[in-house]
Amino acid sequence: MTGAVYLDHAATTPVRPEVREAMLPYLDEVFGNPSSPHRFGRAARVGLEQARRQVALALGAEPGQVFFTSGGTEADNLAVLGGALAARDRGGPMRVAVSAVEHKAVLAAAHAVAHLGGEEEIIPVGPDGVVRLDALDAALARRPALVSVMWVNNETGAIQPVAEIGRRCRAAGVRFHTDAVQAFGHLPIAFHALPCDLLSVSAHKIGGPKGVGALLVRDRADLAPLIRGGSQQQGLRPGTENIAGAVGFGRAAELAARERPEHACRLAGLRNRLRERLAAAVPDLVFTAEGAERAPHILNLCVPGADSEALLMHLDLAGVAASSGSACTTGAIEPSHVLVAMGVPRELAVGALRFSLGRATTEADVDRAAEVFPRVVEKVRALAGVLARG
Repeated sequence: MTGAVYLDHAATTPVRPEVREAMLPYLDEVFGNPSSPHRFGRAARVGLEQARRQVALALGAEPGQVFFTSGGTEADNLAVLGGALAARDRGGPMRVAVSAVEHKAVLAAAHAVAHLGGEEEIIPVGPDGVVRLDALDAALARRPALVSVMWVNNETGAIQPVAEIGRRCRAAGVRFHTDAVQAFGHLPIAFHALPCDLLSVSAHKIGGPKGVGALLVRDRADLAPLIRGGSQQQGLRPGTENIAGAVGFGRAAELAARERPEHACRLAGLRNRLRERLAAAVPDLVFTAEGAERAPHILNLCVPGADSEALLMHLDLAGVAASSGSACTTGAIEPSHVLVAMGVPRELAVGALRFSLGRATTEADVDRAAEVFPRVVEKVRALAGVLARG
């Protein structure tokens, strides 16, 4: 849409021109199967292994620790469900503990463990959205096979103390997984120095293509495969690899790591500018997770007296794209599970919005959103009043 302002980069980002250029040969003349021994296969394999090295270097890992997946959701499932199944195969308990504010990919994988006869435990968070370390210690005392806590929350931007969580897990002899999908490109990541066994990332959050991600694995023996097939990727994630996607991911990862310090600083400034202007225009807004350290690209807020579905629709009509963590089920707005876990009252949580910034976001974009926002809030509140009287 010409002139539209896109502030939903936490959902996805546009493919960067440099990434598209890197991918094109692997969509055309370099078409071989990387498992084939002939020259066509070898050419494809060169691109795949270069991409693996690029992702590894960007994340402070070894190339052999990078396992390509179809995205962050598959990487999370492989970590949580694969970790539980591997524990069962070793004769241990099939028990996982995950935070209450995880992405649904992790929560659903934990539920699947329970459906398979294992156990799941939900670790509570405080009002700032940060995991309660006393609750983590209590969960570790029950000896789960794996703990999963996301690095940056995709709705609020709250940063979890993953290094401290990892240290506590390691001291307890428990594997630790972190979903770093929203951290990659915004926070420094050094897998080799992090007390973490498994780490998930996704390409399309950093200017790469959709449909490709990766799981970093410190020890292959910690996981059982979820897909059965050939010997590709050490048999952990078999199947012919998405070569063009991996190549695009590799280039995007390289660029994201190189540009991160300046990029993160710029986005933090834009986020703060947006927050100040919105707060000045609508003084009763409630900003979430402000007691926590937060990633630079996400701003989450609640609008009293409004619901997120109506706010998003009117923002879109005004040329501003944002999102919310709420879900509309059978006509009723259900608040985000993240905000519920943080103790945000339901009447506030149903009016939650997330603005997320990216590489292409400008001051003009932020100012345009701030200009439109108060009019949208006024309109939605007026409509809600009419319906309530109605």
